[in-house]
Amino acid sequence: MISTPNDILTRSGRLSGASTAQPGVTVFRGIPYGASTAGEHRFRPARPPMPWEGVRVADTFGDIAPQEHDTPLPQSEDCLNLNVWTGGSPDERRAVLVWIHGGRFLFGAGSEPVYDGALLARKGLVVVTLNYRTGVLGFLATPELSEESGHGASGNLALLDMIEALRWVRDNIAAFGGDPARVTIAGQSSGGASVLDLVYSPLSRGLFNGAIAESAALYPKDPSISRLAPSHRTLAHAEEDGRAYARARGASTPAQLRELPLATLIEGSSVNDVRIQASPPPPLFRPVIDGHVLPRNYWQTLTEGAQADVPVLIGGNRDENGVDLRPNTTASRYESEARQKFGDLADEYLRLYPAATDTEAGEQSNAFIRDSIRMSHHLWALAWGGRAKSPAYTYFWTHVPPGMAGAERGAHHGSEIPYLFGNLSSDELSYTAEDRRVSEILSSYVTHFVRTGDPNGPGLPPWAPAGAEDPVIHEIGSRCGRLDVAGPAKADFLRRYFDRQQAW
Repeated sequence: MISTPNDILTRSGRLSGASTAQPGVTVFRGIPYGASTAGEHRFRPARPPMPWEGVRVADTFGDIAPQEHDTPLPQSEDCLNLNVWTGGSPDERRAVLVWIHGGRFLFGAGSEPVYDGALLARKGLVVVTLNYRTGVLGFLATPELSEESGHGASGNLALLDMIEALRWVRDNIAAFGGDPARVTIAGQSSGGASVLDLVYSPLSRGLFNGAIAESAALYPKDPSISRLAPSHRTLAHAEEDGRAYARARGASTPAQLRELPLATLIEGSSVNDVRIQASPPPPLFRPVIDGHVLPRNYWQTLTEGAQADVPVLIGGNRDENGVDLRPNTTASRYESEARQKFGDLADEYLRLYPAATDTEAGEQSNAFIRDSIRMSHHLWALAWGGRAKSPAYTYFWTHVPPGMAGAERGAHHGSEIPYLFGNLSSDELSYTAEDRRVSEILSSYVTHFVRTGDPNGPGLPPWAPAGAEDPVIHEIGSRCGRLDVAGPAKADFLRRYFDRQQAW
């Protein structure tokens, strides 16, 4: 077991790490998996890192991707770095969790404290977190960038960064006690959407053996996709919008884009995609069905069985995706909006979700959203299982964290992350013994899944894979166990409603 900072030999050079608060766990921070993307290398695929001589002291997180977001963390275009937590030694072969951070494809970093992997490493995993190019630097497409690529495609450099990081893991993780044949990719929100993009991409085949997508795997005909992270762009639209973005900053060629001051390039890059009629619309800069990294959309990929056939674990949270714990609506507005949204299905919807008072209108609106979340995950799993042989496990997170966020937003978007990593030490939140019990359950499910492709383990509530004849989802919270996706009538309604929608 590693108990003090150690000397690790990677393909680029030697590293020494730092001890952590978890006994026997060492962290290696800021390891480059790619060279700088600045200057002439801006808007080009990642290159291998520059080798170094001697021992590189890996005790400090690397720079994060430049982003239009208020953060004290240092930013630069030399941002392709990752972090490794391990309690293993080079002669071990521990399962590996590679975490891809969220942040609407616009911001975030693998060095955020909530992603600290020490406790999961104490449980026997090797944990990797990484940075990748975000926003315009990671997702700009123009016809000229597509032409110079050699593939006729652009707009997915961030996904190519992630693939490069996975190649680094394949080539180097054994030195940290990790098993390159047992790598699970995981992420939440846009990080979870990125996980699925890697599952769908032929370029990442063989680089991982399992996938966890939190708050990202929606049925391809779920209209909620339009305003969320999974709402991909077509190459034609991405190129058109990217060309307009570049010209507004005085650049019409790739060379001019590379010469732009970084501040000029990223200013205004958090803009939304006005092509999408949704509230709110998704960010402009996000993944592209480009014919190269992503040859097909989600529906085509699943129905053709073109995805990586690996065990998957997907789900969402009870109070996200539009749930409002303090709804401000009226019964009359509820009915009028229902008729506008559901058309000739409105009468059936209003029978299934009736509201005679303003209070009931808010309650029924939230009930429909929660049923939709569960049904969307269930139908995604059925679509997955139509061609894949590997199991899909679905969950519904219902635990409310302490503090104002929990009181105001319930089991909100991202609230499961501290519990998964076991990072419940906070000066601002008064975590209880019950919080720690739930965290132990969730982190144990994840640990078992990373090790075996199955979340089940000794002492854990049984979790069955999704199946067409058993429309249930696995609740995780103070209560853990089987939960109906929706009643039969509501489930049938949701299935018919979804199948009328655009296929993403």
